[in-house]
Parts: sequence; structure tokens; C-alpha cells
Amino acid sequence: MKFSTKAGVCAAALASLLASATLAQDQTKPGAGNAAAIALSSKSPIVQSAHAFLIDQALRIKDNSLRKNTLDILVNDNMCVTERVGVDAARKQALLQQLLAAGLVNPADGNSIQGGLLAGVFPPILDEGTACPHLPQKFTSAPGSAFGGHHSYPGGLPVHESFNDLSDLNFANGYRFIYGRPGRDGFPVVDDSGLYGDTVERDDFTSNDLGLSQDVILAAPLWHDWAKSIVFQWNADGSEFIELNFGGNGSTDAFGAAGDSRTGGHHIISVAEAMKRGLAPDMVIAQASAHSTPTNGNEYKVVNWLRAAAILAQIDPVADGYLIKDTSGNFRLPPLRSLGDVNLLGAGQFNLLAEYVLHNLSDSDFTLTGPAVTDVQVLLATLAPEFGFNASDVSNYNNKYRNPVLSFFTAERLLILYNNGGLQAVRAEVQRLRDHKII
Repeated sequence: MKFSTKAGVCAAALASLLASATLAQDQTKPGAGNAAAIALSSKSPIVQSAHAFLIDQALRIKDNSLRKNTLDILVNDNMCVTERVGVDAARKQALLQQLLAAGLVNPADGNSIQGGLLAGVFPPILDEGTACPHLPQKFTSAPGSAFGGHHSYPGGLPVHESFNDLSDLNFANGYRFIYGRPGRDGFPVVDDSGLYGDTVERDDFTSNDLGLSQDVILAAPLWHDWAKSIVFQWNADGSEFIELNFGGNGSTDAFGAAGDSRTGGHHIISVAEAMKRGLAPDMVIAQASAHSTPTNGNEYKVVNWLRAAAILAQIDPVADGYLIKDTSGNFRLPPLRSLGDVNLLGAGQFNLLAEYVLHNLSDSDFTLTGPAVTDVQVLLATLAPEFGFNASDVSNYNNKYRNPVLSFFTAERLLILYNNGGLQAVRAEVQRLRDHKII
């Protein structure tokens, strides 16, 4: 992008804004800005329609237990956070010590969070220590990532998950179309006959024989980021909590060899909730594969995330079927479905389901959505004086300008409009918010 000198000055102000958002704020109690985020996201058409889309997707899940639990995390504002039931201060300390002893958290990583490791592993929620702890904000008000990252606005989470769920379905249908269409004599063919006619819809693929689990494909993206509603709470100035990365120590994570399996805490906390509710291993492992497939030497990452989640869920991951131990005593992913021979693990990756890789592919939209926020924040800072806002006035700028613009239009839309219509196209969208008295 090329900007004028005026835009450069605005970009400098924006840099100051983002720097202020990284300053440690108290993360030992629920975010003071959660209520404002709830109010804003409830008015956004794209956020609310994305939420409706996710509910419709969940209703398509055939397994009764998976469907019921998925709807609970999406719809029930009073849902119980089951992995935190009975987890009082003493229990938090004990579970944190288990993570440390297992090498699944690095003590130094808590230094940037006010409240340290405990606040990072156990972000504050409502009614802690009771028989039914509750979310600190609605699922629909949560962002999609850290402040300044992809979908980092109130309601970014349902928008992000909608795209990912659609992507998972489309990837799966591509696999079915290319690899699972029996032709004459049962030999597979790439056959598009009827795909564009009246007989077979493009997303049907009823004639495939691969046996991919549609329930897992539907549900894994809906579960993966759920805990962002706990991890990415809103500060009073419209910025977000800082996320703790854990699930490894960062140095010897690959079954004791060099490796770094640390990842965003939302990922592990979401898996812990799925485990606590007893969801099936194929779904939970697919969910845990969002941040890395267990292929090309990265199985240890998914294994460590499952181990960390099991500690938080206070379950035995081997007894519950999420992990096994191989002949060397290392935790491994279990062979599932018809793959039953553990002895083949040394000869190849015979504990891999295609659904794991498909879900990982579907969580890759950050390659555009992350840069979209970065660039659009500069565009908004450039336009801010025209609408009476100053990026140096952090709280007013975030709460009354940046967050509303992104919640109503998304950075992706604004970036694409800019690329095709210049700054005027973005200005027209922001003016629409002014005309409707939203900003």
C-alpha cells in the first residue's frame, strides 16, 4: 500500500494505539469491556447472521450427543464451563503444577500477563468454583484472535468460525469428488456429470465411498475456537486480554527432543471442554489438529495439546481413548476406526484420519484475514480525523470507531473494497455507519 504523508502520521498514531493495547492489564477478573462488546456485537448484522449460520450447521450433526453439546456451546448463554467445575484456587495450583511437571508450560511465558501463569491457564470466568461456572462474555461477542490479529473485533469469533466451517465442508467435498467417486466396475473417476445440472447438487456427493465423517467435519471447526470467549476478554479501552501460549516448554517438546509445541491457550482450553464432555476421540483429535496436522514429524504437537487438555479436564487421556503409549513409552495418537494395528505405527503413520488434515486446512484463513486487519487499521487511522476520531485517544477510538467499523463490515470486506475502489470505497462504508448513527 502507498499512503500520503498524512496517512503516515495516522499510521504512527495507530502504532501508538497498538502499543498501548499490549500493556499488561489486570487479567485476574473478568474483562471490564465485556458488556460493551456484547452490546456492539448484538447490533451487527454480519455477526448475528454468522451465529445463525453456525447454529444451522450444528443442527445438521447426526450424533445426538455431539449435536446437543455443540448447540450448548453455541447457543446457551448460561452454559456451564464443565472443565472448570469445582476448580478452586487450590485446584488451579495443583493442575498448574501438573502442567509444569509434564513440561507443558514454560514458567517464563507468564511474565507478560498480570496474574501470571495462573491467569493465563485459567482466565477468569463467572461463578468460579461453583457447580456451574459461566462464560465471562457471550460467544457472539468474542473476537477471533488477539487485538490487531485476524477478526479482532466484537463478534469476530462467529464470523471466523463460519468461514472455517464452510471451508472444512468444501475441502471434504473436494476429497470426495476427486478420490471417492466410483465409476464403471468400481474404479474411482473424476466425474462432474450432473454436478451442474438438475440431478446432483455440487455439495451433495452422495455417491462417494470414502466414509469421511460429516459430523466431525461439521463439528470440529465449531469447537476449535470456542474458548476464545474466555481467553480473549475485552478491556475497558476496547483492547483485549493477552493470551498465554502453552502445551509445551518450547525446547524439548518432540518426545524429549528439540521441538516447540506451545500454542494459543484457547486451543487447549477448547479441547479440554470437549474431553470433559466425553466427545469421541476422532472428533477431539480432529479439533486438536487445527493448529498443526499430526503429519510430517508434527504428531508430537497434537499429542502434547491433548495431554495438556487432559490435565485441565482432569481425565486420563489413555483410558478415555484420546492417546496411547507406543513401545518406547511415548504418547501417540491412537489408530481409530478400522485401523487397529498398533504395531504398524513404527512402519508409517497409521494413526492418521483425513479429517484431521481437512480441519487443519480449514483453519488457514488467517493468511489473508491477519494482514487484512493490519492494513485496514491503517486505513481507518487515515480516515479517523474525517469522522472526528483520534487514534491517540485509545478508549474512545477503539470503542466508538475501530471496533464498530470492523464488527459491522469486517477487515476482509474493507480490504477487498480498498483494493478495487481505493480509500473512497472504505470511506463510503464508514460513512454508512455515521448515517445510521452507529459511530
